[in-house]
Order: sequence, then structure tokens, then C-alpha cells
Amino acid sequence: MSGEGPVPAAARVVVRPLGTPLPLGFLGLLVATVGFSALQLQWLPPEQGRAVALGVLAFTVPAQLVSAVLGFLARDPVAGTGMGVLAGTWAAAGLVTLTGAPGASSAGLGTLFLAAALAMLVPAVAASAKLAAAGVMVLTAVRFALTGVAEITGSDGWSAAAGTAGLVLAVAALYAAAAFELEDARHRTVLPTFRRGPGRPVMTGSLADELADVAHEAGVGRQL
Repeated sequence: MSGEGPVPAAARVVVRPLGTPLPLGFLGLLVATVGFSALQLQWLPPEQGRAVALGVLAFTVPAQLVSAVLGFLARDPVAGTGMGVLAGTWAAAGLVTLTGAPGASSAGLGTLFLAAALAMLVPAVAASAKLAAAGVMVLTAVRFALTGVAEITGSDGWSAAAGTAGLVLAVAALYAAAAFELEDARHRTVLPTFRRGPGRPVMTGSLADELADVAHEAGVGRQL
């Protein structure tokens, strides 16, 4: 009919099912934070710092890099951003520990830890629909902040505080990894993940509910 604009062409968006990357990333976090806590609490001699650093570089960093990529592919920017920040921070910590003198503190590394603590607050705030994940990220920010202060000051007291916070973080990361792994494997909530708001119907909502806003997601629209 005359006077009408052109009819927009239909577009088909293909969504690829992916498993949640959060358990892998959180287990990598568990390994790294326990290793560095053992050094900070002096459970291990300073000479073992290089072994811990190698373990973090060999396991934690690759695991969290994979988790970051899968997070973005699964349309979960919280997982992608959070795991990306974690991977970069642990890589820096591992390299500095590996190449530095055993037991030496580094003001430069401490500054990076403080910056990483602030960076972790971004995905933590955005993860408000998944409180288990948000809690791990907030605890990570606290752990990074304490570690940053310990590195800058060289204080044994701050180092002990950071190590203790690291162990608390390890427990939280282990719980969150188990909760999200069981949820993804059994397609129902086994351990509470404390979902709320838009995260609540993930296990119970229909496919139409899940895909309702896909047209507005990054990578689908014209602008990111």
C-alpha cells in the first residue's frame, strides 16, 4: 500500500547452549587464594612461593581465561568480566612472585591488587541476581584490597589478615562452585544459589522467557 514504509526483514538469532563457566572459574580461584594464603600465613616457607606461583600460572589463569571466554559466549557479562579480571590479577601476582625474591613485598604489585579490588566491584554489583556469585566477587575484592595493603606496607599483620580473608574466600568459592555445578548438571537447585529478580526463573522459566530480550544483547544489536 502506498504511504507505508518498507517492511523490516526478519532476522534469525541462533543461541548456542553452553554450560555455566562459573564453577571452573571459582575452583581456579580456590586454588590460587589457598596457595597465596599459605604463604601469607607462613604455613609455607617463602621459598615455596615460586611453586605456588607456577601452580597459579599453570592452572588458575588458564581456567579463568576459559571461563571468561565462555561467560561472554553464554551471554553472561558478569561471568565474563569477573573471570577476566581474576585471570589478569592472578597472572600478575604469579609472575611477580615467580621472578621476585622469596618473601619480598612489592608496592607495585600492591597497587595492582588495590586496583583489581575496585575492578571486582563492577561484576559484583552487576551479579545482584545471583547472590552466591556476587558474594564470592565481593569477598575477592576484600581479599585483593587486604593483599594490596600488605604488599605496600610489608606488614606481617596485614599479610595475616589477607591470608585469613583468602581462606574465607576459598570456602565461599568452593560452595559457589558446587552450587552452580550441581544446578547446571541436574537442571534444578540443589544447594541454594540465592537467585533473585531476573535470576530467579532461570531454572523454572520457559524458553520464551529466557529469549525475550536477546535482541537487545551485545553482539545482536548494531551497537555494543
